[in-house]
Amino acid sequence: MGDILHALPAVTALREAHPGWTIDWVVEPRWRALLSAESAGEPSSPDKPNPARPLVDHLHFAATRDWRTQPFSAATLKAVGALRRELKSCDYDVVIDLQGAIRSSVIGAMTGCRRIIGEDAPRERVARWLYHERVPTRGAHVIEQDAELASAIAGDALAPRPPLLPIDTAAERWADTILPPHNGTPAVLINPGAGWGAKRWPIERYAAVAASLTSRGLRVLVNVGPGEDALAASIVEATRGAALPLNCSLDQLIAVTRRIHLAIAGDTGPLHLACALQKPVVGIFGPTDPSRNGPYGCRFNVLRSPQSLRDHTRHEAPEAGLLTIQPDAVLEAVDKLLAEEAA
Repeated sequence: MGDILHALPAVTALREAHPGWTIDWVVEPRWRALLSAESAGEPSSPDKPNPARPLVDHLHFAATRDWRTQPFSAATLKAVGALRRELKSCDYDVVIDLQGAIRSSVIGAMTGCRRIIGEDAPRERVARWLYHERVPTRGAHVIEQDAELASAIAGDALAPRPPLLPIDTAAERWADTILPPHNGTPAVLINPGAGWGAKRWPIERYAAVAASLTSRGLRVLVNVGPGEDALAASIVEATRGAALPLNCSLDQLIAVTRRIHLAIAGDTGPLHLACALQKPVVGIFGPTDPSRNGPYGCRFNVLRSPQSLRDHTRHEAPEAGLLTIQPDAVLEAVDKLLAEEAA
């Protein structure tokens, strides 16, 4: 989720610079909603924008997470072969790998395209051997690096642009029932989960922050990711039922995030979604480096201990520097951002 959201500003800049180009995207099925509403219909065109699919013309689906569990099964081999034939039939002029992973570079090679562009120093170094053009990037943030890659396609000097995200009408109607229009009460979205334990701020501290916010009369929503029901329950209990758990689809999460006043989270997809929708965010960072993949393009306040070192090892226990961040510091960051918004 985070990789897609980080790539969107570069592709949005590419779309704005070249509105007549065909731009397609290979994506995991579970992240479709970041690029297209389920019943989007025809893709956008320069003279007929489609808010349900504003950025890309077509989607190709690669269920790589499922394929990894049974890489040599008949079903996986059949699906990979079908994707390869589908990609080759499109006869692409250029492929750009904005993820910098082995799997994304292999999928790029499956197109048969003779011009595949990637970073000179991608996240997974082996990926670079499948690129025909390797672009040295200078930007500190991955969003800036992606814009440099996109610039290489036509020699443009592209700057990241506020990303275009789909509008799903059914999800928008649902979100209106959660956060009705013109409700003056500030709404704060808390996402207590994280991709792995080292990035996860202790749940009792999220609960303390939520309890303080609800006691002031703010509306608190808690995003519930897969397997995170217990985390949300702890926050709901600490607020005596005032916090609302959101066990929703990605389409619905996008719609709700459009309506919030602020988000609080670690280095997670929902934090980057709030940034993409230009909502103020409080980021609670530990082993990952916010200068590379932290908030971007919105008002934000990042909390990170000087003790924290960049480390993507998937430890289960919270990183030591992360544990030095206390609820009072988060509440102070929230108050500052909400005061700026009110001003």
